[in-house]
Amino acid sequence: MSDTPLKNIYLYTRYERFWHWLQATLILILLVTGFEVNGTISLLGFETAVRIHNVTGITWLIAFAFFAFWVFTTGEWKQYIPTTRKMIAVVRYYGYGIFRGESHPVPKRKEAKHNPLQRLTYLSLAALLLPLQMLTGILYWSYNSWAEYGLGGLSLSPVALVHTALAFAILSFFIVHVYMTTTGHTILAHTKAMITGWETVPEDEHVEEWEKKAV
Repeated sequence: MSDTPLKNIYLYTRYERFWHWLQATLILILLVTGFEVNGTISLLGFETAVRIHNVTGITWLIAFAFFAFWVFTTGEWKQYIPTTRKMIAVVRYYGYGIFRGESHPVPKRKEAKHNPLQRLTYLSLAALLLPLQMLTGILYWSYNSWAEYGLGGLSLSPVALVHTALAFAILSFFIVHVYMTTTGHTILAHTKAMITGWETVPEDEHVEEWEKKAV
């Protein structure tokens, strides 16, 4: 890392940290039990895996609804507004500059917690991938009632295929996300920040107007 002076700022609220770790736990349980239901692994037994998967899925759906409510009522949705500004600089940083000890081109601030690449990734997850996963999960779960709901012409195979493919996409994100937590000024800096709420950032980095959360 560079020799830029650092300072601590309170970046993540209690709710953000609670939601982060709750969602991580629920997703891990869903991945393990889901892959067991799919036949990819064998750990808990099919029936047990199905029960745990269903309960965890419903819990995740409810928790996600509360998160969506929190995002829109607090104005935090503005943190996810996508932008291409400095996108190339951020991609270059993660692909090259980080290995040379360069400073991050878009430092974290309370007004802008996510860099352009994170904004695009998190928005895609929250607005597209996760809702689709939940929708296909609900369809999968309610399969025996499809005729009653007027979905008798729908085939289970494509629903199961999409649900499984999205699970692998979420797993890929999870792996990359865990790796990215090690790219702070120390290997555990970002993880510690998500536990305490306090993030270490460059002291004298200039934040441009477009990087600030709209008010």
